Amino acid sequence: MEKSRKTRSGTYIKQPMGYVAFIPDDLPPKPPIAYDDELLQLLSDADRALGRLDGAVDNVPSPEVFVFMFVRTEAVLSSQIEGTQATLLDVLKHEAKPRAEKPTDDTQEVLNYITAMNYGLVRLDDLPVSLRLIREIHAELMAGVRGENLHPGEFRRSQNWVGPPGSSISTALYIPPPVHEMNQSLHALEAYIHDTSTVPILIKAGLVHAQFETIHPFLDGNGRIGRLLITLFLCEKGILHRPLLYLSNYFMRTRQEYYERLQAMRDSGEWEKWLKYFLQGVAEVARDATSTARSIGELRESHRQMIEQSLGRAAASGHALLRTLFLKPIISVRDAADISGLSYSSANNLVARICELGILEEISGFKRNRIFAYQPYLNLFRD
Repeated sequence: MEKSRKTRSGTYIKQPMGYVAFIPDDLPPKPPIAYDDELLQLLSDADRALGRLDGAVDNVPSPEVFVFMFVRTEAVLSSQIEGTQATLLDVLKHEAKPRAEKPTDDTQEVLNYITAMNYGLVRLDDLPVSLRLIREIHAELMAGVRGENLHPGEFRRSQNWVGPPGSSISTALYIPPPVHEMNQSLHALEAYIHDTSTVPILIKAGLVHAQFETIHPFLDGNGRIGRLLITLFLCEKGILHRPLLYLSNYFMRTRQEYYERLQAMRDSGEWEKWLKYFLQGVAEVARDATSTARSIGELRESHRQMIEQSLGRAAASGHALLRTLFLKPIISVRDAADISGLSYSSANNLVARICELGILEEISGFKRNRIFAYQPYLNLFRD
């Protein structure tokens, strides 16, 4: 094979050990992105969809409720892309009783993702999206889980590669830049993130995500960090007022196209096709989130009326329980007693009556220490 092959996005260079690695060119792409009618329309659609999402969430009685569940749904889906088997219910069950038992390894990976996401959002108050922030988030993501021996919080000091489980560097589907070139590319990426030129922010977010995945700077966790990077970048730039745009569902549903678009960008410089795919995802995910926000408001009002009309003197306690269910959708009778201020026996009767209304559902199958789920609410977050 020839020693090097240049594309619009970078250069494939044969290394002394015989494998061929890709060294990306710095952003922005050259020649510049060509804004044809289709790309402009997709950009406009994505912008409008994000605006409608902001408006819909503003009309939800408690926007933090919406954020709470979306963060967890994203954490589950982003982790599942990497092979984690934990479900949303697994995570919520553990959060409901964190001291009851040690979480499974898969559940802990999702919990770490939630911690990393929340950590990054808080750090944005005093630290912009940067290599330092990316390393800090990675340390939170990988602490105490599979891959913790692969230098959490540190960029790699050896060559890595991308391929199916069990693949070697000789059978890899893609080989990122060697360490020296990786470090140069990372610093150039950070400079581009901070650059103030007038590139539409959604376009820039798509470019940054693709470039980060191409550089692949960690030995593990690159996909999850790259997906987190999209939301953190858009929050920092004020495009998102709340962390509600999570693309893992879209990337999972279109996984083959996701990988093909990234690889075509490297192989043939097809930046515009990657951006069209990315913007289509932004618009779809924002529209889905807007629909979910409206459904939450409708569900809340419907169940508020059911409790008001059916529980009589117990309605006040029922309303208190309902308000809590949006932030703690898995509860026990003891939880209901603490929330409502009722005795255990009265709380047990309250939970039973709310189950009869179809609001709560017993999910443990036990006669004692039973667990109940706010199933109609959880169903809104199932794909």
